[in-house]
Amino acid sequence: MVHGKKKIRLGLILGMVLGILFASLMAVRLGLFHRVSRLDPADTAAVAQRETWMAIDQKDRRIGYAHRRLDPTQNGFTLTDTTTMRINTMGMVQDLSIETRATLNSDLSLKGFDFSLTSSLFSFQASGQVEGDALVVTMDGKQVPIALESPIFLSAGILDAAAGSKMTPGDTRTFSVFDPATLGRRPVRITLRGPETLQIDGKHLETRRFDVDFMGSAQSAWVDGQGNVIREKGFMDITLTRVTRAQALDGAPLSASQDLTRLVAVAADRHIAEPQRLTVLRLKVDGITNPLSLDGDRQRYRGGELTVRREPVPDPDQVPSVVAAEFLMPAPFIESDHPRILETVGKIVSPDDRPLARVEKIMRWIHDNIQRRPVLSVPDAVQTLIHGMGDCNEHAVLFAAMARAAGIPARIEAGLVYLRGNFYYHAWNSLYLGQWVTADALMTQLPADVTHIRFVHGAADRQIDLMQVIGKVRFSILELSDD
Repeated sequence: MVHGKKKIRLGLILGMVLGILFASLMAVRLGLFHRVSRLDPADTAAVAQRETWMAIDQKDRRIGYAHRRLDPTQNGFTLTDTTTMRINTMGMVQDLSIETRATLNSDLSLKGFDFSLTSSLFSFQASGQVEGDALVVTMDGKQVPIALESPIFLSAGILDAAAGSKMTPGDTRTFSVFDPATLGRRPVRITLRGPETLQIDGKHLETRRFDVDFMGSAQSAWVDGQGNVIREKGFMDITLTRVTRAQALDGAPLSASQDLTRLVAVAADRHIAEPQRLTVLRLKVDGITNPLSLDGDRQRYRGGELTVRREPVPDPDQVPSVVAAEFLMPAPFIESDHPRILETVGKIVSPDDRPLARVEKIMRWIHDNIQRRPVLSVPDAVQTLIHGMGDCNEHAVLFAAMARAAGIPARIEAGLVYLRGNFYYHAWNSLYLGQWVTADALMTQLPADVTHIRFVHGAADRQIDLMQVIGKVRFSILELSDD
C-alpha cells in the first residue's frame, strides 16, 4: 500500500474549480447547444451586426475583459468571442485567454467552430464541424464524433435569439450545453423575468432581465432594447458590464481574482489531525438536494448522513475487466492508447507484475516525474506527460490513462478533500482491483484517505456536475475513527 506525504501545498488542491468557473461564467457565451427549443426564423430576424466589449469584475477587482463580434454574412453569421482573465489560485497568478470563432447558419445554428484556451503554462485547442447528424470535434489530431438529434447552437447566438424573440415575462426555454473544454453536455434554463431598470455610470437604462439556471447555479443577464447585453452577473461574485473598447483595453492594469480555491472551500467544524490514520469518517451533509454519487463503493449515504470507510487493497491475480470494460478504453483526455503513454508505461511495469504492483509502480513514477503545481488548462493525459507538471486534475487524467494502458480499469473521481481546516475541491482516481479502490496520485495515497468525499465519478466530463453542490454543501463531522 502506498502512503502519502503528510504535507502538501494547498495550491495543488485546485481540482476542477477553474473548469467549473469557465462552464458557469461562459455557459451563456461559449457553450454549444443541442436539442434546443425550436427557434422561429423571426427570432433571428432582428439580429444584426453587433460588437460588444465587457469588463469582468469580481467585487471591487477588474480581473478581465471580453470582446464579442457578430457579423451577418450572405448565408448566416460569423461570431468571434474572446475573454481574457487574470486568475489567482493559492497565490499563483496566471493570465488566461479563451477564444471561440464560429460560422453560423441563417437561423444561428452552428456550422463550425474553433476553440482555444491559453494560459501562462498550457494551451488547448479544439475545432468542430457539423457533418450531417453529428458534430465532429477534432483535438490533438483525433476526431471525436458527437451524435446530434437536432441543430446545435452557440449560446451567444441563443441570447441574441432570445433577446429578439417574442418571449414574454415568465417564458422559459431549456437548452443542453456542450462544453468544448470537457465535451460534456448539461441542461440550461433561460427565463425572461421582465423589464428592469439598471443604473450604470449614473445613467438609468431600461432593460429586460433573463435568468439563467445552469445546474442550480443562478446567473442573470440584462439586455437593452437593441438586443445588447448590458450586464451579466453570476457565479463567484463575477460581473460582466458593457463598456467601450477603450475602457476595456486602456483602463487600469488587471488585478488577480480572489483566490478561487479558498473561495469555494467548505469549512470543517472540527480539526482532523491525521486523516490517513482514519478508518471511518461520518458526516452530516446539508445544503444540497441532489446527492449525485455520494452513495456507493466505500461511501454510504442515508438520510443526510454520509459514512466513508477506508477500503482494503485487494491483490487479485487477474482483474476481471469485463466488470469495468469501459474503463479500460481510451477516452477524450485519457488517451491510454497514445504511443507516448504506452511507451512510458512499458518502461515502468513488467508483463509479470500483478495488478497491485503495476498500480504502485505507476503511482511512484508519477510522484517522481510530474511536478506538482497549479496550472490553468484543460486536463489532458498526453499534455501532462509532455509538460511534466500539473495539479490534481492533470494527475488524475494521467494516472487513469497510464493505469488503463497497464490493463487496470480506472476512472476519475471528484469531490472534496480535507486539508488544514477546510474541505477543498479535488480530483483523484478509483481503480478496479477486484473491487473499486480509491487512489490519489497527487497525494500518493492508495487507498485515498477517508476525507476524500466523492460527489462524481466516471469520465472527465462528469466534473461539471459539481456545479450542483459548489457554494451550497455544508458538513458537520459526527465521527472520526481510527479503529
